[in-house]
Amino acid sequence: MLKDLSCPTFLPPGWLKALESELSQTYFLRLLSFLRQERTLYTIYPPKGLVFNALYKTDFTQVRVVILGQDPYHGPQQAHGLAFSVPKGVEPPPSLKNIFRELKNDLGIEPPSHGCLESWAEQGVLLLNTLLTVREGQPSSHANRGWEQFTDRCLSLLWHQERPIVFVLWGAMAQGKATRILQPQNALHTILLAPHPSPLSASRGFFGSAPFSKINKELTKRGKPIDWRLA
Repeated sequence: MLKDLSCPTFLPPGWLKALESELSQTYFLRLLSFLRQERTLYTIYPPKGLVFNALYKTDFTQVRVVILGQDPYHGPQQAHGLAFSVPKGVEPPPSLKNIFRELKNDLGIEPPSHGCLESWAEQGVLLLNTLLTVREGQPSSHANRGWEQFTDRCLSLLWHQERPIVFVLWGAMAQGKATRILQPQNALHTILLAPHPSPLSASRGFFGSAPFSKINKELTKRGKPIDWRLA
């Protein structure tokens, strides 16, 4: 049954071990059934093989930073399973452009020629959306189907790790996770809060929040910072 979605059975070893019991939960099996039906009726993003791309690109034991998004982009060719990221050759959406604007203001890094954030993921930045699928043109159309419980579990597992992780929560939806999931307090970890980079809210405190330098300040205390440049 899991193999039909060509995803959980092939998760990288760390995530597969951590989530083993979750993948057999009733809600998750229902979610898989729902997604199979949805794909017969609608165009669903991201493509089937990229639904769990965030977990593929940043295995459980490699996570150093979590940047939490909402649901995947719902336009053609945009979503590829990494929060805020788009494949090379696709115009960066407004929120991503604002992220690049803040990156320049924070660290002086010029906006790249593309919007693919894979190199961040490969350095230990988990780019996880709260919902992992969406209907074309219908944002939040796969809310309340089980993804929230699944991604809550991913966050909870990371929060209870005995190694430091920086959690970056942009916007009210992401910050709601902090009060429910990132508890009890854990002195090992750092939580960075700011408004969402959407054009609707970026000017209310996302710009000037300096998340990239703050992340690297924490990481440098214990090892190597992230190289935020995108070639």
